[in-house]
Amino acid sequence: MSAPVIWILLPLMAAAIFLVASYRGSVAVPAALLSLLLAVLAMFVPIDTAMVFGSVSIKIAGSVQLLGRSFQFGAADGPMLALVYALSALWFFGSRAGGANRSFVPLAFAVVALLVASLAVEPFLYAALLIELAAMLTIPLIMDSSSSGERLNRPSNRGPLRFIIYQTLAMPLILFSGWMLSGVEASPGDLALTSQSGILLGLGFAFLLAIFPLYSWIPMMAENASPYTLGFTLWLLPTFALLLALGFLDRFAWLRTSTGLIDAIRLAGMVLVVSGGWLCVFQRHLGRMLAFAAIAETGLAVVAVSLNSFLSLDLVFLLFIPRGIELGVWALGISVLKINSGSLEFRSCQGLARTHPIACSAVILSHLSLAGLPLLAGFPSRLALWEQLAQVSLDLAFWLLMGLIGIFIGAGRTISAFLMAPEFQPWQLNETRHQVILLCVGMGVLLMLGIFPQVLQLFMDKLHFLFEHLVQLPAML
Repeated sequence: MSAPVIWILLPLMAAAIFLVASYRGSVAVPAALLSLLLAVLAMFVPIDTAMVFGSVSIKIAGSVQLLGRSFQFGAADGPMLALVYALSALWFFGSRAGGANRSFVPLAFAVVALLVASLAVEPFLYAALLIELAAMLTIPLIMDSSSSGERLNRPSNRGPLRFIIYQTLAMPLILFSGWMLSGVEASPGDLALTSQSGILLGLGFAFLLAIFPLYSWIPMMAENASPYTLGFTLWLLPTFALLLALGFLDRFAWLRTSTGLIDAIRLAGMVLVVSGGWLCVFQRHLGRMLAFAAIAETGLAVVAVSLNSFLSLDLVFLLFIPRGIELGVWALGISVLKINSGSLEFRSCQGLARTHPIACSAVILSHLSLAGLPLLAGFPSRLALWEQLAQVSLDLAFWLLMGLIGIFIGAGRTISAFLMAPEFQPWQLNETRHQVILLCVGMGVLLMLGIFPQVLQLFMDKLHFLFEHLVQLPAML
């Protein structure tokens, strides 16, 4: 048995089985349990290392040839696999309570498996193809199953259409720039080739990560798509896109040492933080509020990458772990509100704090965590990022703070909408028992990670060894 078979091929086969079984009933619990099992195996079973049980020796091989390509996992990949599948299990558990359609779980499982495959494929440039396949599979999740090609030009479907166009444009740019980067390694003195490859690579990741102003599809989808599906997409795809970007920096020395490129990455991330944060201030729709906050969160990770030191790896992973929980709790909360109120406009959500107190509390708590409120899961990563950025530039640290203040003001507007009621309403609990349990567990995790952030060290001890050359960088560029 090999690691790629366990963590790539097996989930893909399970996704196909779940797709057939979903027509007979919910498959959320079996998929979540399988995902948890894969996470436990990745965390406690070493890859490419023999395990001896008495007279029996078992070894999970680290590589396999599939479709003419090599897929390889090493010992350092275990915590990342455990993290991805553990967070995916949380999303699967909440899919039914969040009102996701019956195809969400099997398609989401397939998307996770394809993105995991992007971490293992060699040559690594093929990761862009796998990310494109995963993006294509998210379209059935985002769009209503009754949509057809004739309706793609309707306003409600322009967001998914623009999303797949941008993701598709990113793929050839990244592949072509990767081919050119090999030439740069052979002749580093060719300045024309160096600049051309850097520009193409930057454009490719600008489309892939929805860098300003290429994130227009996110708020467009937020108005019409299922909030739960949108939250899952905004968690998973940017995470693996950033891992691909770190892979480029790890493999090509001139990228790591290019001051101009690092400055451009830092500027792009800061623009995402400030624009996403302050656009939250002017929103009157809970879905769009989630969308712009997620954009700002992606900007924080991009800024962390731009620090270009071994500390930046710890910061990136410190941002990744709470992100999946924050967006999951937030998306589940507003999904519950949409199911009961029919709309996520502020005028339709007035007074919901009295009729849906648990869902509203979950939305507010996850929003404040993403804004970096102390004692919540998002605070340790933002404090560490702010401290490291201040050593580079106090001006950049100021703008980072301004972006987080914008998200915080957006949270205040959401709170006022929940508490403001046109007429008196009695306090009551309209969430189902399943929804209450999931939301309370999610809020409890956000509080626990904020009060005891050292729990994250269980995953982070070996994560930065995924990029061996970046680990060797000095503490600060």
